[in-house]
Amino acid sequence: MRKGLDVIYFPDDARPARWYQPVLAIGNFDGLHRGHLKIVERVCRRAGERGATPVALTFDPHPPRIVRPDKAPPLLMTLPQKLEGLAHLGIHGVAIVRFTEELSMWEPELFVRRVLVDWLRISEAWVGANFLFGHNRAGNFSLLRLLGARDGFRAEKIDPVRYKEFVVSSTRIRRLISEGRVDEAGALLGHHYAVDGAVLRGDGRGRQMGFPTANICTDNELVPPRGVYAATATVGEVIYPAVTNIGVRPTFGDSPHETIESHIFRIDRDLYGERLRLAFVQRLRDERRFDSADTLRAQIEADCRHARELFDRISL
Repeated sequence: MRKGLDVIYFPDDARPARWYQPVLAIGNFDGLHRGHLKIVERVCRRAGERGATPVALTFDPHPPRIVRPDKAPPLLMTLPQKLEGLAHLGIHGVAIVRFTEELSMWEPELFVRRVLVDWLRISEAWVGANFLFGHNRAGNFSLLRLLGARDGFRAEKIDPVRYKEFVVSSTRIRRLISEGRVDEAGALLGHHYAVDGAVLRGDGRGRQMGFPTANICTDNELVPPRGVYAATATVGEVIYPAVTNIGVRPTFGDSPHETIESHIFRIDRDLYGERLRLAFVQRLRDERRFDSADTLRAQIEADCRHARELFDRISL
């Protein structure tokens, strides 16, 4: 997370005194995709023009976890990833509403009064085109603008963002990732889909075959389906190309647990206990059972060649 990023929670924390006439981006910002980027860019530009503080308001937990938990989707980002991403985009402060069942019953007017006016004392609010808020999602942008005129802040919205023929949305991106179409998901995100995690000690079979792997235990909820992927691994501040297998290693007898294993190019040191970020660039093939370790080794060599050819064509 960027140094100096203020993170406050409603209703526990007071608004920092140094936040001057906050210009606010409101949303869940799951994935920080191209649509979110447009809102955040607009907020940062407006704040810069007015000498104000660019702030993002989001919710934790994700509201569907409270109002319809049986249909709540897996999230594209952990909260630390989201905070890091917002800071990187130029946001100075993040206001997180602790979303509860009681708060879900608030009418739109009460939410605006308690959170935007009394707590944050905003000067502007920017939202996406399909923004809805309040009990039963009864509030829309028109109501937000009306309430803003009453309570002394300006409300503006950003039109839907399209990439080629698609409207960019977290829902569409989740579906693409769950289908293994990580390159298409990355195009809508504007960046590769990434998971964070710690490197755990494995059984060393990859090293015995000449392809040492880092076994990653991730904090992220959404992991692409079983298969082999060209990926990048960020260790510290350095980005390395990699080949990643997600699955149960069927050649050696199915593992009882699905694993994420990455063979990281150009790195030759023990990573156990370190944290890294694994970004998925392109799916190479399905996971499958091979007749022997030698056949599997030949396939891994082919996977690495394929990945290297891909990385030669793109910039990391």
